[in-house]
Amino acid sequence: MAKIKFENISKSFGDKEILKNINLEIGDKEFCVLVGASGCGKSTLLRMIAGLEVQTDGNIYIGDECVNDISPKDRDVAFVFQSYALYPHLTVFENIAFPLKIRKIKKEEIKQKVLEVSEILGLSDLLNRKPKELSGGQRQRVALGRAIVRKPKVFLMDEPLSNLDAKLRVSMRSEIKKLHEKLQTTFVYVTHDQTEALTMGDKIVVLEGGNIQQQGSADEIFKNPENTFVATFMGNLPMNIIENDNEFIGFRPEDVIVGKQEEFNFIPKIDFCEILGADKIIHFDLNGAKCLAKINAEQNLDNLILSVSKDKIYHFDKETKKIIH
Repeated sequence: MAKIKFENISKSFGDKEILKNINLEIGDKEFCVLVGASGCGKSTLLRMIAGLEVQTDGNIYIGDECVNDISPKDRDVAFVFQSYALYPHLTVFENIAFPLKIRKIKKEEIKQKVLEVSEILGLSDLLNRKPKELSGGQRQRVALGRAIVRKPKVFLMDEPLSNLDAKLRVSMRSEIKKLHEKLQTTFVYVTHDQTEALTMGDKIVVLEGGNIQQQGSADEIFKNPENTFVATFMGNLPMNIIENDNEFIGFRPEDVIVGKQEEFNFIPKIDFCEILGADKIIHFDLNGAKCLAKINAEQNLDNLILSVSKDKIYHFDKETKKIIH
């Protein structure tokens, strides 16, 4: 059992409260993504699971065991850092073998486990190389291998793809997801990238200002945001939010239709336009709000009328900024 539970967790650094009464359960074998902007507390939560940070208040459980007083080395978790943290003087084989070597595992068993993990990660032909001879993606796989080799209860990953270029990030996302399916272990993954969160997580936890704003599946988070923060933060393009009498109304750029076809239609005051392959992203002003619309790249912008279907419009309370159902 490797479920994780945060019970009334708070964390302060001096007078600054980073996390505020967090209650969260991560299921056994679940891939949970903690997502939010810098300073929201997501990496602090991750480090608490590992025991690298100590909470100010509350309890943390791994399985059914409270780990508040258990040292990091005894928590049976593996941490994959943003910086890879490989030993430059060691080969790929030696880097992957390192956690087994310090546990005094027999040489033959170490060799067997390293070869097994290398095969899974496509590193078999690189075992004699040093980190400086590897690409960014290969280094990240070595860091994953070092975590996998001792078969921990929980994998913790802190922005592991942020140093990679855009194309490599996409392929590594799918590799990590396949790895999770193969290992059937609990993964907790931190990112500020909304696309990463939506494509990777079984459960997504959106954090802001030290609070959990919403948690759920990618579909739930995207289609049913609980407040304007989640609505504008999650997604490739932020939801448009416009003040409308006693409420805010929201609609996604992808849901905008060309032509006067629906109940809510308007003539956009266009600021500028981006061409993204087959699509155009129009930046426009509507009732004083900066908005976006995603339309076909071939669409002429002269005398443009746009509309949004009634069932694609969200309503938010003006004071609380929470969704009105």
